Amino acid sequence: MLQPRKTKFRKQQKGRMKGLSQRGHTLSNGQFGIKSLDASFITARQIEAARIAATRYMKREGTLWIKIFPDKPITKKPLEVRMGKGKGAVEYWAAVVKPGRIMFELGGVSEPVAKEALRLAAQKLPVRTKYVIARDFSAE
Repeated sequence: MLQPRKTKFRKQQKGRMKGLSQRGHTLSNGQFGIKSLDASFITARQIEAARIAATRYMKREGTLWIKIFPDKPITKKPLEVRMGKGKGAVEYWAAVVKPGRIMFELGGVSEPVAKEALRLAAQKLPVRTKYVIARDFSAE
């Protein structure tokens, strides 16, 4: 059973990431995937870096599905600005990822290629991940 990791989050008004992922925790498109073991914000740049790393290794064979989307704007005020004067400008966009969430799925490639491509993608992400295989998939 997947247990959420106890982490100390700074007190910020950016929402809480309590508990396990309620949706997106099973493979839906491909035979292989990577699942998050931690809760974190994943930026659009990190998602794109992981996508590039995986597709480069696959040499454009097979299909890669990105199952997370950066839909949360993270704002920040500039350095050395006094308090007040409203909310800061959007610094970046992030996807909220909870433990158990499938982040990337792969299909149409052999298992060794998929495992290495997803390992390279996972190195670009700020969370611990787990390699998962669909139950109905039989290795050839």
